[in-house]
Amino acid sequence: MMIIEEIMNKDVHSLAPTNTVKDAIVLMREKKIRHIPIVEQTGKVVGIITAHDLKNILPSTIKSDLNLTTYETPLENIMVKNPLIGHPLDFIEEVALTLYDSKISSLPIVTGGRLVGIVTTTDLLYTYIELTGANKPSSKIDIRVTDKPGILSDITEVFKMHHANVLSVLVYPSTKDEESKIVSVRVQIINPLSIIEDLRKQGFDVLWPNLPGVDLS
Repeated sequence: MMIIEEIMNKDVHSLAPTNTVKDAIVLMREKKIRHIPIVEQTGKVVGIITAHDLKNILPSTIKSDLNLTTYETPLENIMVKNPLIGHPLDFIEEVALTLYDSKISSLPIVTGGRLVGIVTTTDLLYTYIELTGANKPSSKIDIRVTDKPGILSDITEVFKMHHANVLSVLVYPSTKDEESKIVSVRVQIINPLSIIEDLRKQGFDVLWPNLPGVDLS
């Protein structure tokens, strides 16, 4: 299992509670970021401000002149106080669940009372893409199987026979019946037709891809 330290952004930019909305806008624009942890002089994370938070308090049309009262508002007045935080050794799956359950888009990472990084939903999504191999030239083959011991080994044996490099294997429940699973295999091959044919010869129910000339009904 991967830990957050492996994917978090360590070059994290923060502001103080006394900094203003204008400071946050300028920092977000300069660094092309959307989340800013708010940190006291002691180093403690006391809040967080997001681009969405700023959008909610700013005029619909942002003017070039930022010398308006709204822009001079201290961040401590609008920040989300006492935000949820993570630790570098937290598992990625746990952090993803925290973000999902809490409906938040970022998590400051703290150790020893000091801000050491930040992770966002975008970071987690990119990590998922990398882990599944979806960012590489590849093909995805979905197979519906009976949930029984040894079935995954039987499937991978077919790929081994074709000397196909398997990038990832995901297993999730079938929506049709409780006794079946969907095995989604991403393989580093552009034309998987011969693999699909051999899978079907072995009696496997290939759902995707639905290639022309191959009966996958």
